[in-house]
Amino acid sequence: MTGPDGLHVGIIMDGNGRWATARGRPRLAGHVAGARAARRIVEAAPGLGVGTLTLFGFSTENWRRPASEVNGLMTLIARTLRREAVACARQGARIRVIGRRDRLPAQVLAAVERAELETRAGARLEVRIALDYSSRDEIARAARAVGRAERRPREALERALGGGTAGAHPVDLLVRTGGEQRLSDFLLWECAYAEMLFSPLMWPEFTPAALAGALAEFGRRERRFGALPAA
Repeated sequence: MTGPDGLHVGIIMDGNGRWATARGRPRLAGHVAGARAARRIVEAAPGLGVGTLTLFGFSTENWRRPASEVNGLMTLIARTLRREAVACARQGARIRVIGRRDRLPAQVLAAVERAELETRAGARLEVRIALDYSSRDEIARAARAVGRAERRPREALERALGGGTAGAHPVDLLVRTGGEQRLSDFLLWECAYAEMLFSPLMWPEFTPAALAGALAEFGRRERRFGALPAA
């Protein structure tokens, strides 16, 4: 099962801290503004033809940030999940969380499980949130689960990826905000044939209009998947 019909868009929500610093505000204020931006994008996505939206919320490497920032982020994630689960259920959006769960604080894990339960009937949009996520770790975990005896290892890996939720769903368009131009260990398997767009906008500045522009650019690209252009 992959989710509702429509495009799969992955977003690396980068630039929250730099956005706040440039305005003389604490970095956590940027993450709060980033959560509001995520809400706007989730609300707009179905109307723009998006069926699955995967948001990079917190990477495995992010644990190396100062403890004060990590603790603030964890509190914000838990609070946001509790609040947005209600809005997503009303909108017909289903929340799924991918990544490790064993290191998440209890308040975050409880919010994750509640959000997934409360939105399980959503069929209009699937919102995947990557928490404590490393694509390389996910691929390694899936490879261990599949083992050497699997006769069709590629298909088995496809099924095993995605944190055990719904398998690997190929990404159509990968957007990264903040001006950086790298994947940062996000959805490496799923992005094998993704179109990529790198935006100079900081994530709190990214609007539904910016997403619509990214999707318009995606529509102008020719996706050949290794084949020759259409005659």
